[in-house]
Amino acid sequence: MFDDANYDDGFDELALAKRVRLSLWKKLFAYTRPYRREVILLAGFAVLTALVDVSFPLITRGVIDAVDAHGLEANLWPYAFAYFAATTLLSASVGGFIWAGGKIRTHVSYDIRRDGFENLQRLSFSFYDFRPVGWLMARMTSDCERLSNILAWGILDFVWGVTMMVGIAVAMLVMNVKLALLVLTIIPILLWVSAKFQKRILGSAREVRRTNSRITASYNESIMGVLTSKAFVRESANLDEFRGLTNGMYDASVRNLTLAAIYVPIVLTLASLATGLALAVGGFDLLVGVISVGTLIAFMAYTRHFFDPVEQLGRWFAELQMAQASAERIMSLVEAVPDIRDSAAVQEALARNRDLPPRQHYAEDGGAARIGSIEVKAMSFAYGNGTPVLHDINFAVTAGETIALVGPTGGGKSTLVNVICRFYEPTSGSVLIDGVDYRSRGLHWLQSNLGMVLQQAHVFSGTIRDNIRYGKLAASDEEIVQAATTAGAHGFILEMEKGYDTEVGEAGSKLSAGQKQLVSFARAILANPQILVMDEATSSVDTETESRIQQGLEAVLANRISFVIAHRLSTIRNASRILVVEGGRITEAGTHAQLMALRGHYFELYRQQSLNQTTRELSALNPRLA
Repeated sequence: MFDDANYDDGFDELALAKRVRLSLWKKLFAYTRPYRREVILLAGFAVLTALVDVSFPLITRGVIDAVDAHGLEANLWPYAFAYFAATTLLSASVGGFIWAGGKIRTHVSYDIRRDGFENLQRLSFSFYDFRPVGWLMARMTSDCERLSNILAWGILDFVWGVTMMVGIAVAMLVMNVKLALLVLTIIPILLWVSAKFQKRILGSAREVRRTNSRITASYNESIMGVLTSKAFVRESANLDEFRGLTNGMYDASVRNLTLAAIYVPIVLTLASLATGLALAVGGFDLLVGVISVGTLIAFMAYTRHFFDPVEQLGRWFAELQMAQASAERIMSLVEAVPDIRDSAAVQEALARNRDLPPRQHYAEDGGAARIGSIEVKAMSFAYGNGTPVLHDINFAVTAGETIALVGPTGGGKSTLVNVICRFYEPTSGSVLIDGVDYRSRGLHWLQSNLGMVLQQAHVFSGTIRDNIRYGKLAASDEEIVQAATTAGAHGFILEMEKGYDTEVGEAGSKLSAGQKQLVSFARAILANPQILVMDEATSSVDTETESRIQQGLEAVLANRISFVIAHRLSTIRNASRILVVEGGRITEAGTHAQLMALRGHYFELYRQQSLNQTTRELSALNPRLA
């Protein structure tokens, strides 16, 4: 199970929360630049809302002082109209900032996700080797949502809070300097308390969210793996694990509630202290005639409201600090540079040829469009800075030839093919295409000429037609049917209720493993690649279907370079050459007949598989032999 709590992504949230990197937030706030109009409107509505809020106690003051001075003869209509106008203005400004803030949040969230997704498409395989899918999903969902909220509503909170504080402070100072200074002395204490507690409350709230995510993952795994759980009688163990997670959720929730239960009374006490001081001193001033009744009541209202923006700004700053890790992770994703990319010389060639009309025999990088041969010379490879997993690999293949790779699991077969396809690059040595190091050719050109059929075939949500067309987006329906027929998929597709328009479900959940492999085969055939890679491509289909696929492939493989990774050795007898890969080295090489005559590892593997197949066939004919 992927555990985000235990995965070290290189970002210490507590350490990052101790500082605010302005350069980082400058990059993030750049996402709001295309929406300057909305940002200006949002700030304007925030200022307007704060100023209207400040005006209400002044209106109340005017009413009370007018009644106190003139009694029943007081003219209150101007104050009534002022109150109605202020309320109308407040309603309009609230609606305005909801619209502007929501628009900014939606656009910024989309832009960050778009940039992250675009970069994920460009990044090399090595990026995914050390980052779990769950980590990447969390970055593109929860982190992105968190930052877009801060970038949009954070502007509102900050502008409204500052304007409200300044407006109330100015109003109080204008009415009575002594009372104003008395109330304002509480602010630094409240700001400090608010910042300290909000950071801890947000930290515990994050722990609640993280534990909740782990509970959700546990639910998901339990449902998806219910058959395995029942087969191994793991229900009690699963329940114990789930209880452990829910207990953690309970503890985290209690911590969060405890902090909130301590924080709120402290804030209320400080606010009450300020109000009490203002009431005591203001009451004495009222008795001696220094201030009016309306002024004292307005002061009491301002004192109560003054601490709302202070608390809001404390919460905003704490959220900004706690979001530092999310910001670091998002930008590390958006700004990550692929390990495998075009060299400067290739980029210059691509730029020169970009505006030229297409040339029949030349690729976009100016090199030959056709692939005539691939040669691997003294090639070794290691993941990252680790121990080499491929050692001094040497072989060559020309168009029309099929290279089969066999050997024990973990021997390096798939890694070798991945290096040839330039999903990784050699640590030493080289891979030559028609005598030219493939690092001197365009990466897009090479990989657009690849077709891959994998053991775990991936099928996207949508119809069967959509999935086959993925290999060639401009393909006609006739081409799709032809590719499916060649791959042996046409028959089962027609048996489905809606044929090629059948929805396959999420990740092809409505198709069997064998059907997904056939759809994947059809997709690769439709792409018409110059290099075809088949990694255990027929492992999930029956022998009869496999035979039909082999017959269909004979025409497909003509004039192409193909690599076949197989454990079922009967499928590769006709390969041009068979390479036995063990421990990252080629230990045997030759045709089927040559390797059988050699009586080495391949001979033993083939003999054992043939014996097992014969035993199964005899057992099927006579169950007593089983």
